Amino acid sequence: MIGRIAGVLEYRGTDHVMIDVRGVGYIVQVSDRTLMALPGPGEAVALYTELVVREDLMQLIGFLSLVEKEWYRLLVSVQGIGAKSALGIVGALGPDGVSRAIALGDWNAVKAAPGVGPKIAQRVVNELKDKAPSVMAMGAGSAPVQAAQVDDEVIEGAAATKPRPAERPRSSAQAEAMSALANLGYAPSEAARAVAEAQGDTPDAETATLIRAALRLLAPKG
Repeated sequence: MIGRIAGVLEYRGTDHVMIDVRGVGYIVQVSDRTLMALPGPGEAVALYTELVVREDLMQLIGFLSLVEKEWYRLLVSVQGIGAKSALGIVGALGPDGVSRAIALGDWNAVKAAPGVGPKIAQRVVNELKDKAPSVMAMGAGSAPVQAAQVDDEVIEGAAATKPRPAERPRSSAQAEAMSALANLGYAPSEAARAVAEAQGDTPDAETATLIRAALRLLAPKG
């Protein structure tokens, strides 16, 4: 199993890239979101990967973070969601967006991804809603893969441009907020829903702000 690719970006296609790793070129399928975050040809790049093996196909799918990869893996486990649809959902919403949509039961957000109809979107939310808390909590310990981690030997000869890291995802504020709510006795599912809703209102909120907002949402009404 190939779980990570690090090398020099050879070229960018419309839905894939080629990464040169010590003279071997790997074709990696990526979402539009990931493609836009990657550097230009000749620069160092690194991606987490999932290997798709079928009777007539072997294909690498690339991701910027382990959270993104985990959502992809869960999405393809849902009946009716193939590799292309799963990548489309993650690409359209981003890992944080998928987390919020699943935690809040917002199947309309999932339906916005290309090729996903309302019935499939509802199935995705219903089947994965219990998985959202654990995936959201991965944010605390899941660092983005960095192009700067590529060995100097790998980028020798391609260093005309300085390697730069891939796009960093947002901080682990949501994971830290969920942990704090769990310590206060809230169930993972209700903590996930509250944090997802609070972060949707204030996407760049720090941990403390997110906790306060989630607590207001969890407070008894009336």
